[in-house]
This record gives sequence, C-alpha cells and structure tokens, in this order.
Amino acid sequence: MKFLVAYYSRTNITKKLAESISSKVNADVEEIKPKVNYQGKIGYARGGKHAIQEKIIDLEALNFDPSDYDVVYIGTPVWAGKAATPVISYLKQNEGKFANVKFFVTAGSSGFESTIEQMEKYSIKPLKTLALKTKEVKKDEFDLTSFIE
Repeated sequence: MKFLVAYYSRTNITKKLAESISSKVNADVEEIKPKVNYQGKIGYARGGKHAIQEKIIDLEALNFDPSDYDVVYIGTPVWAGKAATPVISYLKQNEGKFANVKFFVTAGSSGFESTIEQMEKYSIKPLKTLALKTKEVKKDEFDLTSFIE
C-alpha cells in the first residue's frame, strides 16, 4: 500500500503529528503551503476570518498527486471551529482524486467535530479520524496504533 500524509501547520503542532504518522506508515509527505501569509498576529486574524468564510485560496505547487496513493492522511489545525483554509483549498483542488482518506485534527480545546464534518463536505467520508489537543501533541501523549491500522 502507498500512503501520503498531506498537512498544513501554522505553529508546527500539526506538522509534528504529521511527521509521527508518516514515520509509522512510511508515507510521502506533502506540506500544504498557502500563497497567503498566515504568520503572526495579523496572519492569525486573517486565518480565522478566511476559515469562517470557507475561503478557497491559492496554494504553492504540490509535489504529489493524491490519486497515486491508496490512503491519504490529511491534517489540519482547527481555526474558528473549522479546518484551516489551506487544507480546505487542498481538498477542493484535489476533488475526486482521493481513494481513501484519514483525517487528523489538532486544536487547543474544541472544534474537532465541526472541522471533521467540514472536511468531509469537501472530500469523502474518512476511513478514520484522529482529534488531539495541542498539549497532547506537544507532550507526545498520543497513540497512533488504531488510527494507522
């Protein structure tokens, strides 16, 4: 089986989780890079606004075609109770290219359910989902066994 881990991470929390998953399943890794700047306080505010609007933005060129993979793991932080705008843009850009997906979501405290529902709306029903709080990822307090099997 061939795996791809595609993720966006503004603060490196989702990135850390993506790297853990990819090392366990020997996956290719696609960091989703927006052409919009979401760094700093202004970027944070812009990201929340774009997430609420479900704005589709331009992304940097992708390195991998999701249709080449048996399973694509897709990771996002929660922004204002929604998936990060770059991830929704990735899903939209690759509509119809996913055979199977698994979603992983990180957040400070809440918004997991609404984020996963939104991702499903732009993609397909995931085989599995994983929702972790920021502190769990930072402290390595998570087990990926059931998520990756």
